[in-house]
Amino acid sequence: MHTPTDEQTRAADAFRSGHHLVLQAGAGTGKTSTLGLLATGTRRRGRYLAFNKDIARDAATHFPRTVTCKTAHATAYAALGHRYASRLDSPRRPAWKTGQALGITRPVHVGDHEISSRTLSHTVLRTVSRYCHSADRSLACHHVPTLRGLDNASAHVELSQHVLPFALKAWSDLHDPDQGVVRFEHDHYLKMWALTEPRLEADFLFLDEAQDTNPVLETVFTAQRSHAQLVMVGDSAQAIYGWRGARDVMTGFDATPLTLTQSFRFGPLLAEEANRWLTLAEAPIRLTGTQAIATEVGPLQHPDAVLCRTNIGAMSEVMNLLAARRCVALTRGGRQLAQLAVAARDLKDGRRTSHPELVLFSSWGELQDYATCDPAGRDLQPFVDLVDTHGPDAILTAVDQLSDEAHADVIVSTAHTAKGREWPTVQIGNDFPPPKDTDECDAQGHPVPEPVSDTDARLAYVAVTRARQHLDLGGLSWVTTHTEPLRV
Repeated sequence: MHTPTDEQTRAADAFRSGHHLVLQAGAGTGKTSTLGLLATGTRRRGRYLAFNKDIARDAATHFPRTVTCKTAHATAYAALGHRYASRLDSPRRPAWKTGQALGITRPVHVGDHEISSRTLSHTVLRTVSRYCHSADRSLACHHVPTLRGLDNASAHVELSQHVLPFALKAWSDLHDPDQGVVRFEHDHYLKMWALTEPRLEADFLFLDEAQDTNPVLETVFTAQRSHAQLVMVGDSAQAIYGWRGARDVMTGFDATPLTLTQSFRFGPLLAEEANRWLTLAEAPIRLTGTQAIATEVGPLQHPDAVLCRTNIGAMSEVMNLLAARRCVALTRGGRQLAQLAVAARDLKDGRRTSHPELVLFSSWGELQDYATCDPAGRDLQPFVDLVDTHGPDAILTAVDQLSDEAHADVIVSTAHTAKGREWPTVQIGNDFPPPKDTDECDAQGHPVPEPVSDTDARLAYVAVTRARQHLDLGGLSWVTTHTEPLRV
């Protein structure tokens, strides 16, 4: 490791003094090596909780053997989740079929509105998911999602009276370790484990990627405060998983606040670009680039990586690059996509498929409806759009032509998947749209665009900070002429 910066030295001193810490670590600022510095400076035993197993595995190489590195789900699985192993990874089932099995067989009325059994089934399963992501001990009215047209408080209470009994039945069903009608998922055993109020035996705990922590894990982590020193580390500006229940728990954590702002990944020009997005995201830090790297910002002919906003954009980029006879890799590979494409072809040809994810669907139209209308199928929507745009055969042809990353000319990834990674040269894909224009005009008569949303600014920040030597803004080039309206 390089000579510690003043910020890293302050963090080590604060850790030795026993303070609980919250460490805002910007992109490329040596977050993991800083935690390694903290861990090697003590003989105490610690635990490191990571966002995913790849990060946990990498972190283990920076820590002494006195620190156990695991994901929260792996910790919960070892303690309790293994009892439900036979129910994990079961075939997908449309929510309305699960609802039927739970006893939802007829519509209900809320005021003047009729709620179909299908909508009621969707709402029940969304309620259970929201409860599992929460810190709450019991299912309650506020876990029931609001439906369009039922926005007022009294209507929502009435809707909840119909939903909660079935949600409680679903939650009870999930507690059977051997069989049940509700599809068992990893977040279910994580919630069950959290409800046991587990004690994590350690002298100190590191919570990495804290900006993407679910309240359920936050509760487990903060409950260790009385017997362990707690260190939250992350980057509030990289909080990009709110759509799946995560929230930035760093800003409200009662601890000594510290920052890491000296990036070792890229030079001053790219730091300026990162700070543009940090400003738009109203983030608490600004970065300084290292003088040791002269990172350029400008057009690229042959980038090492192309980062896209969506899965559809990534696959479209793959097809374009293959057509240009480039040797292309897709992060996380194309095997799973190929298996799904074969299943899609079967369904479109009127045949059922044996694919475990799609085995219960009888037609492509039924899958389209599930992905579009059923919250449980939201993660399949990009795949359905991809098939509808290009067709299964074109996808299979493209997947067959993919290379592994070690032998590829260029790697294509979504910005979400690229988080935590870096490349020498990066180009931003074309599926990052600029904000829409408002009806207002500036002094020169030009339309004033809408503000860049915090969500979009954070995702752009993640994308642009993956480069070390050269960044091509590509689909984000519009930001150079974007005038951000004042926020009141």
